[in-house]
Amino acid sequence: MINLCFHGIGTPGRELEPDEDQYWIDPDRFEELLEVAGEMPSVRITFDDGNASDISIALPALVERGLDASFFVIADRLGKAGSLSVEEVGALADARMTIGTHGMRHRPWRSLDEEAIREELGDARTAIETASGAPVRHAACPFGAYDRRALRALRKHGFTRVYTVDRRPAHPDAWLQSRYVIQRSDTPETLRRFGRDPLPRALVLAAKTTAKRWR
Repeated sequence: MINLCFHGIGTPGRELEPDEDQYWIDPDRFEELLEVAGEMPSVRITFDDGNASDISIALPALVERGLDASFFVIADRLGKAGSLSVEEVGALADARMTIGTHGMRHRPWRSLDEEAIREELGDARTAIETASGAPVRHAACPFGAYDRRALRALRKHGFTRVYTVDRRPAHPDAWLQSRYVIQRSDTPETLRRFGRDPLPRALVLAAKTTAKRWR
């Protein structure tokens, strides 16, 4: 299974975080990449951060092609400039898109104290469930950051699937799902090449993922 991770499309409606602009792509490039994704035999499409372009650009393009996707929302940004509103999260859910959590404040989930973990995993989930009108069972780690303690907390909170950004294929039924993050430099050809890494590089990536789970 290839999991793709998109972020923003078009012109941001908010101030971007440092280095975030590399993950924003032009609408035309998004359409090209979505066409390639639709041709791939085993692919999941995901979107992080809950940007306003999720509803204005991504959703119409997905519906036109008969594709579905998962949208991971940052709870604290709901209703703020450049981000999804509560009503728009509900509209994504009504369109049969999966709504997941990307936490409360877009901060790494490594090394957080118990209060912060509860806010990031529990309080954020409650707010997003209220917006979507449906249970939230999937989570995406902000910045792809996780460790053994964060994974234990995610299991304790009952999440049935957790996404990272470890840039390698994933088993369709695995609890922990690696993703390939789309960047501004990506083209249809680079997307087609993903997942065809030589065996030595694939083994190195797998080893790095295992190390992160146990640190």
